[in-house]
Amino acid sequence: MLKRTMSENDIIDPAPSHVSATGKTVIGKQVAIEGGIEGSEDLVIEGTVRGSIELEKFHLTVGPKGKVEAEIRAGNVTVSGQLKGNIKALDRVDITKDADFSGEIKAKRISVEDGAYLKAVIEVERDSKKKMEPVGKPNNSVASAPGKEPIPLVSEGDKGK
Repeated sequence: MLKRTMSENDIIDPAPSHVSATGKTVIGKQVAIEGGIEGSEDLVIEGTVRGSIELEKFHLTVGPKGKVEAEIRAGNVTVSGQLKGNIKALDRVDITKDADFSGEIKAKRISVEDGAYLKAVIEVERDSKKKMEPVGKPNNSVASAPGKEPIPLVSEGDKGK
């Protein structure tokens, strides 16, 4: 059997790396990751990821070919592929028409395009700035003055009785 050794002519230049000036990382279609991912830039997943994803205040996109099974914490999340797991977004979650999502979503805002598959428990958080008034109770009013008898309220239907 013949054995061939490498010569200088056989050296192959590595493929150019895809470093983006916008601070975005792409996990390609042929890449599978099992474990935790943490980052401080936007992430696009076109491959397969199982585990946890922590992106602080950054954007996670599960692309149309992406398959993700994970616990996710990110600033914003867009799902166009398959995602099974839980999402905790600081702001917004977008589920596109091509998405297949099963799990829990907790975010301030959510949008779901017509045609998306969605099986989820959704909690839309309120802004702490907005204070909700109780329904049916007037603000800063007293039903009767202190020391006086309560005034009975009569509805329109009770007036003739």
